Amino acid sequence: MSRRADGCPDPRPGRAPRGRSSRSPPPEPEESAVSDQQDAPDHGARSAPPPSHDHRGLGRELGMFGTDPLIGAGLPYWLPDGATVRHALEEYVRALERRAGYRHVYSPVLGKRELYERSGHWEHYRAAMFPPLDTGGEELVLRPSLCPHHAVIYRSRARGHRELPLRVAELGGMYRFERSGTLGGLTRVRAIHLNDAHVFCAQEQAADEAAAALGLIRRAYLALGIRPARYRLSLAGAGASYAAAPALGRRAEALLTEVLERSGLPWEAADGEAAFYGPKIDVQVADSAGRESTLSTVQIDFHQPERFGLRYTGADGRRHRPVMVHRSIIGSAERAVAHLIERYGGAFPPWLAPTQLAVLPVSDAQEGNAAALAERATAAGLRAEVHGAADGSLGARVRRTRLVPYRAVIGPAEAAADEAALRLRDGRRIGPLRAAELVARVGALVAAHGTALWDGGDG
Repeated sequence: MSRRADGCPDPRPGRAPRGRSSRSPPPEPEESAVSDQQDAPDHGARSAPPPSHDHRGLGRELGMFGTDPLIGAGLPYWLPDGATVRHALEEYVRALERRAGYRHVYSPVLGKRELYERSGHWEHYRAAMFPPLDTGGEELVLRPSLCPHHAVIYRSRARGHRELPLRVAELGGMYRFERSGTLGGLTRVRAIHLNDAHVFCAQEQAADEAAAALGLIRRAYLALGIRPARYRLSLAGAGASYAAAPALGRRAEALLTEVLERSGLPWEAADGEAAFYGPKIDVQVADSAGRESTLSTVQIDFHQPERFGLRYTGADGRRHRPVMVHRSIIGSAERAVAHLIERYGGAFPPWLAPTQLAVLPVSDAQEGNAAALAERATAAGLRAEVHGAADGSLGARVRRTRLVPYRAVIGPAEAAADEAALRLRDGRRIGPLRAAELVARVGALVAAHGTALWDGGDG
């Protein structure tokens, strides 16, 4: 049974759906609703054939993350390049959420044991939680999910119907007790940083909010170049213990089915994959070996609003119970970056690349021009580095920066004209371009948050 406590993706590889199938099996990825732009020729985010990398080795080779037994198993640290990719991803998601009307919060990674007894985690999910910390008068628990904290934030003051839907988002830490033999890389960890959000809304708003969340997931996948393997409606299974009353589970299932039908996406139903408090939509992705796992989720929850006594005052002046829509656009930062490492083999889309522009002077005589171009690019918000003649021959430097989306080569002629010859990672050569134009065009492509390396013009 792979029931999860909340919107955090299940770290176990996905299984074939059991039970009933709601529609015919999904078509190949290129037939999906989001694939027409993803599959268009963009000379895209990588120039090599699709990589078949294991992120655990490649991530270390690229200097993105590491582990140390002194820190502990399942507790990776992020090196500068990995932290840069993660930060760019997090900032993109935060901006996407802000534009969609989400308000961001912070909440503590600890909570009293009573908090999780109230939410149902203690009864249904205790095996995946770390033991309580005895502080002498109360027991504190490292949280396994963010939803109880967000429920408490909602009830911190009286709410009215005009405030709904109230969309609360957080990229927060949480902790899962995983057995040491199951840990590995970034996909099976004990410290998780989840892109999480909860929408508190009236019941008649729940389907629209869940559909909007699914739309955000699809938009993010387009920017990231991620192709879902399939969309899964994860349902309760026979014989398992669930917190929500069966009638509430059926109501949530009906609403999520409506969302999927309205979306026009191919989907399947799978029994036994629901969270302990209700059904959910799981967006499945496949790794380089074809193994499935859940990256993103959307859930409709009637259980926790009831457990926490959440209310709002309706237009009729009476007290009503809100519905809680859980959603995670990219799941955990750890799993998302692991998937991107395997998807791109280190040749990330321009906006995610640790270094976006490498400036290569042909000789020492152009070092000043190279430094000026890198400074201009940095001031414009790009991540730029100079790889000078002291670092080896021009050919060696080109090879060393092969994963960088843009390389600006400056020789004597370019230096005299305040220009640079632009080389794209896929082998195309653009230019020469004036320094200001080069920075502006690269900056525009990065700001577009797409997978294309160039806009089609030859400069």
